[in-house]
Amino acid sequence: MSEESPPAGELARSKAGGSLEGGAEVDAGRARRFWSARRVPASVVALIVLVASGFLLYDVVSVRAGRPGMHWRRWLAHKLSTVHLDNTWVLASTAALTAIGLWLVVTAVTPGLRRLLPIQRPCGDIRAGLERSAAALILRDRAMEISGVQSAKLSVGRRRVKAHAISHFRNLDDVREELRTTLDQELRGLALARRPKLSVHATRAKRR
Repeated sequence: MSEESPPAGELARSKAGGSLEGGAEVDAGRARRFWSARRVPASVVALIVLVASGFLLYDVVSVRAGRPGMHWRRWLAHKLSTVHLDNTWVLASTAALTAIGLWLVVTAVTPGLRRLLPIQRPCGDIRAGLERSAAALILRDRAMEISGVQSAKLSVGRRRVKAHAISHFRNLDDVREELRTTLDQELRGLALARRPKLSVHATRAKRR
C-alpha cells in the first residue's frame, strides 16, 4: 500500500527552499540577492587590459633598445595634436567609451541574476533561491485548483506578481477574491525574503 504523495506545489516548494517549519526563526533581512559572476564584463576588461599592456610594453622595450617608437603611437600623438575636440570622430569615440565605462560600472555595482528570488534564511549558513519561472508554475497550479478558473497566466517579478485568470462560470468577483486569497497564502508559503505585491485580474471566457 503506497503512501499518499504531497501536492506538486508543496513538493516544488520543499525542494526549492527547504522547510521553514518546526519553530525555526527566520531573519528575512539577511537574505540578499544572489550576485552574478559577471564573466563577460570581466573577460572584456581583462582582454582590453592585456592587449593594451602588451602593446605599451613592447613599445617601451623597443624605444629602450634604441629603435623608433611604433607607428601607431607616433600616428596617435600626431592626431591628438592636430584634431580638434569638436571633431565627429572624437565625439563618437568619446561617447562609445563613456557608454562602455557606464556599462562596466553598472555591472560591477548591481547583483544581476534577476531570475532568482531569495528565500528567507532559517539560519546564517543556508542560502536558497527560487527561480521566477518555478514560482510562476507553482502559483499557476494553485490558481487552476480554484473552482471556475478555466485557465490562468502568472507573471512573477521581483516586486510584483501579476495573475490573470479566465473563468467560465461563477461570479467574477468571487473568483477574483478567492484567487487573491489563495495566491496570497501560496506566496506566504514560498517564504520569499521579499514578498512581491499581488495583482489579480479575472475575465469571462469568450463564447465560441
